Amino acid sequence: MFANLEDVVDRFREVESLLSDPSVTSDQNRYRELAKEHSDLTEVVSVYNQYKQVCTDIEGNRELLQDSDPEMKELAKAELPELEEQRGELEEQLRLLLLPKDPNDDKNIILEIRAGTGGDEAALFSADLFRMYGRYADRNHWKVEIMSSSETDGGGFKEIIALISGERVYSRLKFESGTHRVQRVPDTETQGRIHTSACTVAVLPEVEDVDIEIKSSDLRIDLFRASGAGGQHVNKTESAVRLTHIPTGVVVSCQDGKSQHKNKAQALKVLKSRIYDQMLADQQAEMAADRKNQVGSGDRSERIRTYNYPQGRCTDHRIGLTLYKLDAIMQGDVDEIIDALITDQQAAQMSQEG
Repeated sequence: MFANLEDVVDRFREVESLLSDPSVTSDQNRYRELAKEHSDLTEVVSVYNQYKQVCTDIEGNRELLQDSDPEMKELAKAELPELEEQRGELEEQLRLLLLPKDPNDDKNIILEIRAGTGGDEAALFSADLFRMYGRYADRNHWKVEIMSSSETDGGGFKEIIALISGERVYSRLKFESGTHRVQRVPDTETQGRIHTSACTVAVLPEVEDVDIEIKSSDLRIDLFRASGAGGQHVNKTESAVRLTHIPTGVVVSCQDGKSQHKNKAQALKVLKSRIYDQMLADQQAEMAADRKNQVGSGDRSERIRTYNYPQGRCTDHRIGLTLYKLDAIMQGDVDEIIDALITDQQAAQMSQEG
């Protein structure tokens, strides 16, 4: 680990030097990449410097234990346990900071929520989940833009797709992919019986042109009139767009925008993210035979969480975490769940690294 850290310090100094190089400052893309790398390395170098200082202090105190002055010996003896505890904490921090980074963590996301089993109640739960993520986005000062939606008469969503952009969105929401189950008494239930419904959530990293290229010859573009709630433009012009990626069979439709051009751009963005997500899933399947048992596998068929309204309980089945604060969670207070999922993944990574 320490050999790696010296390499990190050397790279940090190299990046600092490059950032003041005129040939770099004149190239905005290169400068932006290096500035991000500098930011990522700063915390590692800072913690490593603290660690080295504590190690130096421990060595100094051990030497003082041999001092002829009784007071100095006693002082050194008293300080050692605290210094050794600090060293252990800093070592743990460094191990976490040196874990392999997910290259998609800094990306924006395409959030897709679809009603599953449960009919109208599942559609209503889709709307509830979308509001939950929207409120969580507000807490983090992220921007939410609806790209496509299919509403029901009761105010739910058969499907809703949105772009969430901001700082490190994917790093926080990437574990949300999977089946979310709700248990509650629907408003239409006259006997007070609890119904179980489900929705699927997909979190896809937003894909830039440099990540994946789609040839125009591989696309089939169909234009049609939008349907459902959506304003005066609905059903009057062929503004809705359906894109089909012929090699993979992936189909995306967008109709929320008033212009055909905007709908096509939105559909292409979703299409690229879905294809990229499939590529990632294929890579992960090859790398780990036990992928379905890993947090964040992105398996849409996996039941990851249950929201039980009668008991005010939310349970994440992957890590066995149950919280009795469902009202707060549905208002976007999901940090406790997300932090626990991240910690679980880090522990698994550290175990594999060890």
